[in-house]
Amino acid sequence: MKARSEQFQQLISDYGGGIARVAGTYTRTPEERDDLLQDIWLAIWRALPGFRGEASVKTFIFRIAHNRSVTELARRRPEADDVLLEGVADSAPGPAERLAGQRKSERLQAAVQALPLGLRQVISLRLEGLGYSEIAEVLGISESNVAVRLNRARQRLSNRLGKHSER
Repeated sequence: MKARSEQFQQLISDYGGGIARVAGTYTRTPEERDDLLQDIWLAIWRALPGFRGEASVKTFIFRIAHNRSVTELARRRPEADDVLLEGVADSAPGPAERLAGQRKSERLQAAVQALPLGLRQVISLRLEGLGYSEIAEVLGISESNVAVRLNRARQRLSNRLGKHSER
């Protein structure tokens, strides 16, 4: 039990931020994200004894995070679709720079949140450093499909952010 607990703590240390960011792409509020995170980490704790090493630990836990997130999304589907409500703090020194950085970050988050779920999934996993084969394994799709979705996500983000920068 102690080894499992230590392994679990190491996973939280190594992947906690990434799992939180992935969970954030499926939720609308910090409270929903925190609830989803709790469900994800509980599922990871329960699944650890069954981990056979057929995939990397990283892929294993991101797959669990994806599955729990999709389950949560399906549960709340009747509600209004994703709307970004939380801001991102920027540590720039001056107030004007902080505000500009925050607005840029909010635009990027809003643009990512506006993507269809399939594109949002691949872009968030790619931003967490997963390779095409790992993303394919997590989402249960082919690597070529990952490439197509990433390309479409990048194009849509570029178009959306390009339009905002012209204003």
